[in-house]
Amino acid sequence: MIAMKIYTSENCEKLIAQSAAEDEEAAAVVRAIVKDVRENGDKALFAYEEKFDATPLTADTVRVSEAEFEAAYREVSSELLRSLRRAKDRILEYHSRGGTEGLSETDAEGRMTGYVLRPVDRAGIYVPGGTAPLFSSVCMGILPARAAGVKHIYMATPARNGKINSATLVAAKECGAEAVFKTGGAQAVAAFAYGTESVPAVDVIAGPGNIYVTLAKKEVYGRVGIDMLAGPSEILIIADGSADAEYVAADMLSQAEHDKRSRSIVLTDDGEFAARLATEVAKQCALLPRREIAEASLEHGGGIVLVKDLSEAAEIANRIAPEHLEIYTADPEALLPSIRNAGAVFLGGYTPEPVGDYFAGPDHILPTGGTARFFEVLNRDTFLRKMSVIRYSPAALKADGADIVRLAESEGLHAHANAVLLRLKKG
Repeated sequence: MIAMKIYTSENCEKLIAQSAAEDEEAAAVVRAIVKDVRENGDKALFAYEEKFDATPLTADTVRVSEAEFEAAYREVSSELLRSLRRAKDRILEYHSRGGTEGLSETDAEGRMTGYVLRPVDRAGIYVPGGTAPLFSSVCMGILPARAAGVKHIYMATPARNGKINSATLVAAKECGAEAVFKTGGAQAVAAFAYGTESVPAVDVIAGPGNIYVTLAKKEVYGRVGIDMLAGPSEILIIADGSADAEYVAADMLSQAEHDKRSRSIVLTDDGEFAARLATEVAKQCALLPRREIAEASLEHGGGIVLVKDLSEAAEIANRIAPEHLEIYTADPEALLPSIRNAGAVFLGGYTPEPVGDYFAGPDHILPTGGTARFFEVLNRDTFLRKMSVIRYSPAALKADGADIVRLAESEGLHAHANAVLLRLKKG
């Protein structure tokens, strides 16, 4: 049975420190795969799929066929399909809120400045296929791109022995993927970045994955846009004595069961609550079907930290910059203004993290490993580009022209200056 560690704010540095995102051995493997797929296309892509996923592929079988989609629908229960469609509608509505054009203003002299928003032409959505069929990530990856107006949305997910989970395929069809490819890992990312004979090149690659997927996204960034560099899942919970220890333990375990490298941490200012929570975590963990994964996760990156007060908890939370932050206190809204860095914040005892994972609407593809300091949740903007738009009237150019000419000439760019001078002379 797992024995939860209880730390103080003075000795918790090792627990809250971020693990290194780099893995030189994995990075070398990724660079070799990306180079091979870039240079050899389908030949390399198919060889890696057979090697890593035991899925022999050809140009005719790499793309999921309509017959495979039909078979997947037959294997998915009507109850699951109904829930999936309700979740899809909720998520798409959330991501579609607001207009698609930026603001523009024109002043009295005729200077119009603003921007327009344009979606990328092609998006590649990566969906993991590891220890659990994460068909919810299909919705969370495809629907923001659809809300942005992306014309061509493709999905890649690894097949196991040639087969993709049926619910994953049904979710892809329901959410509007144009095509699904049976590819995973670094080779799938490389195929989307450079294109092969069978897989189209895209403009943006989004979606979570293992260390090889993350490093591959880093490797191809610049050739394509990416959403973020995501790592193992994590949850941080700020709880006071009013919190239900049974609920908080369940929420810790909801992330611990993801992966042995996941992190589940609780910050509390109540020593008695910390003791109850440690007991409850051990009790619930012993009953989990994925107990081995959860126990390894809690041993590696789990713990309870006793803080002086909730202000100190907020300070530590901002240092960790967690993927998921639950605030389960008597007045969670009061603490929210102190939170600067988090992927998603869940307020109150009736907003467990799985509400956001599946149904509320906001995306569950979030920055991890402290990157919430500069990355943001996957959203419609990931697939949109701002293009600035400027229009000057003759009066506006006359008013500003001398300044523009002076600036250009001072930089030694006389052709720049001349483009304005000619217009001023013809007036």
